[in-house]
Amino acid sequence: MKNHFVKLNPRTLTLTSLLLVSALSTTQLTGCFTVGQEFAANHVPEIKIGQTRKQDITELFGTPWRTGMEDGKPTWTYGIYKYALFGGTDSQDLLIRFDAQGIVRSYTFSTTRK
Repeated sequence: MKNHFVKLNPRTLTLTSLLLVSALSTTQLTGCFTVGQEFAANHVPEIKIGQTRKQDITELFGTPWRTGMEDGKPTWTYGIYKYALFGGTDSQDLLIRFDAQGIVRSYTFSTTRK
């Protein structure tokens, strides 16, 4: 059986480890991360309380990022949250509350975008 591992001298191994740790540290310090998924926020004004159905919401925004319950009624959340160590945050959040028949009873839209 042939050995496919390369033997590194201790100096090369130390230098390689140092470069790897430096690269990882740099990405962590300058890095940013995103949670959620983009959605068509320009369609928010099309939501009509007491009229818009779940099917309409799906056609406008796609599959919700999160689903839940509030006071026993379904809620859907669409959101994108971008965080950076330097440069602040960029977020949009749409929470839609439905009645028992699947009609929008209220919604909340928030954004940091201008």
